[in-house]
Amino acid sequence: MPTTTRSATVLVVACAVVLLLPACRPTADPATASPPAGTPGATASAADTAPPAAPHATASLATEDAAPSPTATPSPAAGTSAPDVTPTPGPGVTTAPRTVTLPTPGARFEYQLGGADEPSEDTAVVVRDSTATPTGRYDVCYVNGFQTQPSQTERLLRAEPALVLHHAGEPVRDDGWPDEVLYDLTTPELRARVAERVGHVIDACGAAGFDAVEVDNLDSYTRSLGRITPADTLAYTALLVERAHAAGLAFAQKNTAELTTQVRALGADLVVAEECREWQECHVYTAAYPVVLDVEYDRAAFDAACAEQSSPATRAAGLSVVLRDRDVAPRGAPEAVHEAC
Repeated sequence: MPTTTRSATVLVVACAVVLLLPACRPTADPATASPPAGTPGATASAADTAPPAAPHATASLATEDAAPSPTATPSPAAGTSAPDVTPTPGPGVTTAPRTVTLPTPGARFEYQLGGADEPSEDTAVVVRDSTATPTGRYDVCYVNGFQTQPSQTERLLRAEPALVLHHAGEPVRDDGWPDEVLYDLTTPELRARVAERVGHVIDACGAAGFDAVEVDNLDSYTRSLGRITPADTLAYTALLVERAHAAGLAFAQKNTAELTTQVRALGADLVVAEECREWQECHVYTAAYPVVLDVEYDRAAFDAACAEQSSPATRAAGLSVVLRDRDVAPRGAPEAVHEAC
């Protein structure tokens, strides 16, 4: 949100009183930010026909309480700029907002969630876990925003069980990742509390020198047994977008093509997608966003995407594609696959 300045009249009087001071400048009062109102309901999810979710590569790595190692001087992000944002810092944000930037559309990237590697020389963008150190290129910080990290699940269930979605007295778990439970986003009060919890991780990403955050499990509402609605999801996402921008970070939508229009309208800046070529969704993202980073896990889908990107007739502006193994293992691992086109 833009800040407000004190009135010119008060400034003149103040300056006259402190005439002997070396300088007299207007100062800014922080604007009081209200939580974004809930966004109207979105289209129904395609959960019943959607493919099995790709592995959360950092499920065993990141923790909500672990901050990335700060770097001495965060490097400026290269590429195109998103609209400047100078919002009022949200709770927990203690530094002045930085300008939100985007990488160059179509830039080569690496998806390093399973372990940090030295990026290739021609790599411009690197996605790493929130506990990892940024590379000094354009760095995207992975945050599990809609479900708990496995290492935090039991502690949260003991300390703040109200933040976890329950059904028939039991926490609702991700069937694909049963050591992750869903956050309860069903009321404004719960959304604010969860956003504050996740917001600390976002703030740490900004303090460490990352340039953007990819917030995973936007599609958790499709696993909520109908308890969390698309409108709940979007109202909560609005809080995270605001928090990211206040920390000087671009916000990346993660998957969930069916909510693309609505999430983009909330102010999201780019996309990190998994298997959008495999499931014929890349065009949904590229129609809405200037930068789309796509991770394919199937060789045939990757080759098809590369063939399309090599032809001016079929090339999608802003799309970058990599092929990774499903464990997104570091290069030294025998099963590791790292390719780009």
